[in-house]
Amino acid sequence: MAVGFQVTFDAADPAALGRFWAEALGYEEDKPPEGFANWEDWLRKSGIPEEHWNDAYALSVSDGAGPRIFIQKVSEPKTAKNRVHLDLNVGGGLSRPIEERREKVDSEADRLTTLGASRLRAAEERGEYWIVMQDPEGNEFCLQ
Repeated sequence: MAVGFQVTFDAADPAALGRFWAEALGYEEDKPPEGFANWEDWLRKSGIPEEHWNDAYALSVSDGAGPRIFIQKVSEPKTAKNRVHLDLNVGGGLSRPIEERREKVDSEADRLTTLGASRLRAAEERGEYWIVMQDPEGNEFCLQ
């Protein structure tokens, strides 16, 4: 039996990083528990001090097709290359001509750059094209 999982990011500002990834992936912020109009109401009712309201942020795809993304606040900065990263498949797959894939990947890189991501480098090898990017907090991911 398969095990469900979520992908967890460490962050200095979970809400800001969560909003970036929601835009990048087409995800939505997780809804608050039943009976609460918003997360602030739940946090207040739960007795969580306001200075801890941005300690975590979670987002999911509305149809449940992808893994949940959980972002947790940490005090230490990112110091090394990720050992695991996300590959965003935006080019349409290997059945499409490389010129078409390159155009789609470049266009998505431009869009994500306007949201705060950074381009590190583009690569083309064995009929594949991808761009290595960093999210606003420096986590590497690829567009392919």
